Amino acid sequence: MESLKAPLARTFGHDLFASIVVFLVALPLSMGIAIASGVPMEKAAPVGLVTAIVGGLVVGPLSGSPLQVSGPAAGLTVMVAAFIQKFGFEALGIIVAIGGSIQVLAGLFRLGPVFRAVSPALIQGMLAGIGVLIFASQFHVMVDDAPPGTGQEFGGVINLWFIPEAVFKGITVAEHRPAAMIGLLTITIVALWSVLAPKALRLVPAALLGVVAATAAAAIFDLDMRRVPVPESLLDAARAPSLADLDALRDIGVWLAGLSLAFVASAESLLTATAADSLQRHAERTRYSRELVAQGTGNILCGFLNVLPLTGVIVRTSANIMAGGRTRLSAFLHGAWMLLFVLLLPQLLSMIPIAALAPFSFTPA
Repeated sequence: MESLKAPLARTFGHDLFASIVVFLVALPLSMGIAIASGVPMEKAAPVGLVTAIVGGLVVGPLSGSPLQVSGPAAGLTVMVAAFIQKFGFEALGIIVAIGGSIQVLAGLFRLGPVFRAVSPALIQGMLAGIGVLIFASQFHVMVDDAPPGTGQEFGGVINLWFIPEAVFKGITVAEHRPAAMIGLLTITIVALWSVLAPKALRLVPAALLGVVAATAAAAIFDLDMRRVPVPESLLDAARAPSLADLDALRDIGVWLAGLSLAFVASAESLLTATAADSLQRHAERTRYSRELVAQGTGNILCGFLNVLPLTGVIVRTSANIMAGGRTRLSAFLHGAWMLLFVLLLPQLLSMIPIAALAPFSFTPA
């Protein structure tokens, strides 16, 4: 019995500290990604946070990559936004569950190495292109304006084209100026903290610091801008698909959407797992097929709750490793802290300006 307790005694402190750091990193990013994914604004915050909770509490213990942290990912935002636009938000859960089921089957048939064989350059190029589209959209959100390309063909190009107009509004239009100032404040703090932070404080997440400072500034100066809408219960946003929603299964497009989601999410997760192996020397190497089963199980549950799909994500994973995570416990605990926050302190979210979250939706979170 003593031999079983010793490893936990040696690693628990490391995992506990790492879990707190990852929780603080994931909190603003999860909400920002939900906003960028086209989730209805009144549900965006809880939807992003519930996905992060599933990534920690469910995928964390099952993961084939012990130090990988899963949650909503910026790399899927454009894909998810397209699904919501085409099939409706109510059908998103069906698509995510289909994708998760395909991932589980792929893992059970030990197809992990097949997804791993996808060229990293292909995934990185895809993510770079997606990043440009997200940036184009969220630039408008950062000045409290609706992206002009929403719902239109070539909407990403339209959003890019109208960025100068968004800049003009942020400088000259009183309605948009406070949000623009808060967005710039957030970006400035994140950029400066990454460069100027004292060595002893570098583990303090720049994203969290930026959101806290922006929220405080908006409150102190009583700025008039949109803030994160919060329902009475954040968990109300998570619900099982209804019988009416199941009609979407008759649409072949929904099945193809689930297949494409499974492929992209699996490739991104396994690429991140490979990167995690290269960053750490404390845990076992990734078991790729097991990781697919874990990701698929998480996505099936996310589909049942009708929230965002999840993948393994590099920012949270690297934060976990750099903060000293040693075992799967750190990812699990970060999900537990997220759940406690949702249950005990939901009204804090209603103080956060949406403009402060927009910059984080085009990070590789």
